[in-house]
Amino acid sequence: MFYELTTLSSHILKLPQVIGHAQTWLDRSDTMGRLLGIWTSENGRLGSVRILRSFASGDELAQERIRELHHADPFGAASSACTFECESYAAFPFLPAVEPGVFGRYYEFRTYWLNPGGLQPTIDAWEAAMPERSKRSPLTVNMFALDGAPRITHIWPWHSLDERIAIRAQTYADGIWPPKGGPQQFYEATSTIWIPSEDSPLR
Repeated sequence: MFYELTTLSSHILKLPQVIGHAQTWLDRSDTMGRLLGIWTSENGRLGSVRILRSFASGDELAQERIRELHHADPFGAASSACTFECESYAAFPFLPAVEPGVFGRYYEFRTYWLNPGGLQPTIDAWEAAMPERSKRSPLTVNMFALDGAPRITHIWPWHSLDERIAIRAQTYADGIWPPKGGPQQFYEATSTIWIPSEDSPLR
């Protein structure tokens, strides 16, 4: 499965307008892909909206990216006077496709920038660790970038930030996380918290 992660950035007071214009653009009949989630930033750069869509193939994703670049108002960004950035990803091959549903009040987006040659060892480490890790809390997706610097981005839903801290601490204490051999493959990591919008399919 292929995914596009789009980030729209504007003034924090304009978030409802940004989301509304983006939703109108996403609802167009010529828009490809399946909308999975819309979130607003809770920390890091405020005034940002993230949109996750899935695509059945890399070709479909590439066609949609070309359409976005040529469109006069992609994601309603011109109407909202905001900036936008799109990233292309492919899912870790052993993970199921993302399906909408209610999973948590908060979503954590973690991105790891990988050392050269670090992707396959990372995938292997996650494949070995996830059967036990997934018993503790669900993973929305982990995916590797198809553009830009080598990196992975994984998304975790949480009912509360206290739940996040407690479960992560316990998985570390039990030795099932992080994936063995995984941390050695990246040189930088970021973590940000995002809140689903009212109409987000993932929430």
